Amino acid sequence: MGAILRAIDKIGWHLDEMLFVSGIGCAGWIPSPHFAADTLHTTHGRPIAFATGAKLFRPELKVVVIGGDGDIASIGGNHLIHAARRNIDLTVICANNRIYGMTGGQVTPTTPQGAFTVTTPQGNPEPPFDLCRLVLGAGPPYGPRHTVYHVKALINILTRALEHQGFAFIEVLSPCPTQYGRRNEQPTPWAMMQWLKENTIIVKRALSEDIGDKIIIGEFNDAESQALLF
Repeated sequence: MGAILRAIDKIGWHLDEMLFVSGIGCAGWIPSPHFAADTLHTTHGRPIAFATGAKLFRPELKVVVIGGDGDIASIGGNHLIHAARRNIDLTVICANNRIYGMTGGQVTPTTPQGAFTVTTPQGNPEPPFDLCRLVLGAGPPYGPRHTVYHVKALINILTRALEHQGFAFIEVLSPCPTQYGRRNEQPTPWAMMQWLKENTIIVKRALSEDIGDKIIIGEFNDAESQALLF
């Protein structure tokens, strides 16, 4: 929440020229009721669809979608793919905590293989989606990944994403000690933040180092093409 507001302040935008759209889940409560701005709190998996309609009706608005991995990548996954393909002028921030947190700790498409959830008590048998690769494969948008641990870098990436012309998708790796961490040997917020620090590697270093199972973070491309502006 703080990184988003700091990025907006860094650009110099006023909240009255923006619209924040969210769905159902923990991340859905970030803009509404906490931002002193216009917000749409929509149904589960549909924030990108609502945001597309808002952009169609009010193209001058700067429209930002905020949601979790269950909301954006699972129930709303089809909307994500096609918004990226169309290169609609939206900024989509996905707080990926790799679990359905608010609904009790069920597996999502980004849950790591082998991880324990209430619906995979023997370990998740499926490989996870690489959301940034998925989005970048669907179209030409800006699609970086970073973590809540690396606050300054995250603010910089959010700033560039908000200013990007066309579809921008930011995957923000986030902790959920209650539903994910305690079942996967990361029972405290501190343990999860340490995990994010130790198990991620910036993309430039990943090109020259043996990364093992580390998650690559940073900017993967910054292609700007003609946005579908309504």
